[in-house]
Amino acid sequence: MVFMTRNFAFSAAALLLAGAPASFAAEAVTFQTNWLAQAEHGGYYQAVADGTYAACGLDVTIQMGGPQVSGRPLLLAGKIDFYMGGNMLQAFSAVEQEIPLRIVAASFQKEPQVLMSHPGGLDTWESLKDAEQYILGDEGFQSYFQWMITELGYDAAKRVPYTFNPAPFIANPKSVQQGYVTSEPYAVEKEGGFKPNLFLLADFGFDTYATTIETMQKTIDERPKVVECFVDGSAKGWYNYLYGDNKAANEMIKKDNPDITDEQIAFSIEKMKEFGIVDSGDTEKLGIGAMTDARIKSFYDKMVKAKVVKGGLDISKSYTLDFVNKAVGLDLKK
Repeated sequence: MVFMTRNFAFSAAALLLAGAPASFAAEAVTFQTNWLAQAEHGGYYQAVADGTYAACGLDVTIQMGGPQVSGRPLLLAGKIDFYMGGNMLQAFSAVEQEIPLRIVAASFQKEPQVLMSHPGGLDTWESLKDAEQYILGDEGFQSYFQWMITELGYDAAKRVPYTFNPAPFIANPKSVQQGYVTSEPYAVEKEGGFKPNLFLLADFGFDTYATTIETMQKTIDERPKVVECFVDGSAKGWYNYLYGDNKAANEMIKKDNPDITDEQIAFSIEKMKEFGIVDSGDTEKLGIGAMTDARIKSFYDKMVKAKVVKGGLDISKSYTLDFVNKAVGLDLKK
């Protein structure tokens, strides 16, 4: 894939509901994603495309991230209103650095991180320890693989760097490679001609939330209605994207990122549904975006034990439950 470094923006201003009063003034809001536009961002694009954000008074601009775009500093500097975080680790780090950043919703109940293996050999989670090598990026090696070493006894000496090229994995049937369930398996199927075994780390104990919505405490204090509208609108957007007509949102995604294909988008949506990435567990009663204190503490404790994060942090400062767990959008699920 050719990476794009341009930031395209779409506004909800033109999508205000018909019949709205002429005096209605939408509040401008900027949301920065952390990577190139893709189906994994579909709920946000959907909420722009179908006017969901506009319905509660927001004129939302989505700025696309990418390999040369650093979004979190823009949030800290007040240049954007909301940022799409990765998982809980960044928020824990913010607490350690005394940065007043808060997660206000978790769009993904499960991080899409998988380990892939060749079928016909390393076919079980337990058998992955027998792999000749683990092809992992630095971020994965320093986070979830440290947990796998501590909790499960994996061998750090078998790790080799991942260069975002599936060829070494495809060539070695005794290797294991990292990936996102919505992305790398598709590339392996296309280039390697086989479907790899997929082991979603979330299903084996790596229980972080992911694709979080981050904002600053100042925004929560001064513009709580804006935060509420964005969180609720995003939840509704995800329901409509997964279970409704997502054509307009996908067209916006493809306009932002011309390299993405309809086939890739369809694959990603299928995997998000199959593995319960967005909608599973607590969301079935609490709605998309759900978070709980117990789940966050569970993950934090594991990361402390694995020496990934510092112990003794007041992790309650990393998030708030004030805007989630209200079953918003459940009526949209079909």
